Amino acid sequence: MSDPVLSRFAAIVGQQHVLTAAEDLIPYGFDGTATFKAKPLSVLMPGNADEVAACVKIAAEAGVPIVSRGSGTGLSGGSVPVTGGIILCLVRMNAILEVDARNLTLRAQAGVITLKVAEAAAAQGLFYPPDPGSMKISTIGGNVAENSGGLRGLKYGVTRDYVMGMQVVLADGSVVELGNKCVKDVAGYSLKDLFIGSEGTLGIITEVLLKLLPLPAARRTLLASFDSMEAAAETVSAIIAAKIIPCTLEFLDQMTIQCVEDYSKVGLPTDCAALLLMETDGHPAAVEDEALRMEEIARAHGAKALRRARTEAESLELAAARRNAFSALARRRPTTILEDVTVPRSELAVMVRFIAETAARHNLTVGTFGHMGDGNLHPTFLTDERDTEEMARVHLALDEIVAKTLELGGTITGEHGVGLAKKQWLEKQMGGSYAMLAAVKKALDPAGLLNPGKIFG
Repeated sequence: MSDPVLSRFAAIVGQQHVLTAAEDLIPYGFDGTATFKAKPLSVLMPGNADEVAACVKIAAEAGVPIVSRGSGTGLSGGSVPVTGGIILCLVRMNAILEVDARNLTLRAQAGVITLKVAEAAAAQGLFYPPDPGSMKISTIGGNVAENSGGLRGLKYGVTRDYVMGMQVVLADGSVVELGNKCVKDVAGYSLKDLFIGSEGTLGIITEVLLKLLPLPAARRTLLASFDSMEAAAETVSAIIAAKIIPCTLEFLDQMTIQCVEDYSKVGLPTDCAALLLMETDGHPAAVEDEALRMEEIARAHGAKALRRARTEAESLELAAARRNAFSALARRRPTTILEDVTVPRSELAVMVRFIAETAARHNLTVGTFGHMGDGNLHPTFLTDERDTEEMARVHLALDEIVAKTLELGGTITGEHGVGLAKKQWLEKQMGGSYAMLAAVKKALDPAGLLNPGKIFG
């Protein structure tokens, strides 16, 4: 990229917000996967949507690829600049612009940390449910671009279910406003939904308008241990069949339990094959009733021990233990590959067993945890990327796991996105509709400059 182009960028965002030194660019060459690495030509840190639009216009004129980025916590390689170009890092755009209690909405710039969104809502007695594991550091714009999930997805859904509108900078630098505060709006195509989960390949999200809910009045957290994963899966099925929809229904396998307990020391039982973390929220009477019924169902399906959190602090401690699963497992080996597949709930036990068998067959260390209530599993490979022979076995195992996922009617990603990590399998899942993705991309980004190399093979 020529010096005159860089000078034009600097004139917009300020020279202090343009990074070009090799050592400064290193942190922007990878994301939370740490397995995909590339180097951008420069990193720009715009302070508002006008600066983003101006930078995009210059990049379009110069034919320079653009990758938008928040905190870089993504787990699909979605923000890795595989074709060089520039990174637009939006972390300076971190203002919560409005909390509208009358309309139950919140408007924020893309660089606001997700936890800050939840805290701003809670300060008004309101609730923003999506809670990705990285919520303490991930940005809300990144959550929308990846359509992030979280522990509360079973009851409350994913990020898409809370996006009412957004501001987007398109590939030519024009700015559009999509959606509004209306609860009902069926005018035209739902264009905002095109950009949710688009991973920065169609436009750059600069502001989001989010739906909020009333804050639940009560919550109960339970922990149940089982001698087999099948018993845990059967318990989950029985809870759903009993028409109970917990806000959280998470599981950890034996390896993950041991790693988490070694890491967090919260008193998890390590002599079991599976743990279920169950949480219910809502009206106090309903919460107490659902907690008792879940305890009964768990006992009826062979739970060897049950623990009910006695205080809010204990509830948060147990939930944090589950949120720390990735960090705890990552301590075991130099490289941690956190995967993300989802199957119908009825196939959970089959899929967990297949993952364990696949790991054994390829002589690999894999811990599995995830959102058992919605069928989303995270088989986590503990390996060493410097060992080429072992990494070859990891890729073989991943191929088998994804193939089995699709065979069972599942999806290659439940919440991490496609990015670089999953694009090789996307066409197999989508079949004939895959061509529609390319048509949308061509229409909105004809020069292919927005996050090139992602989603498509």
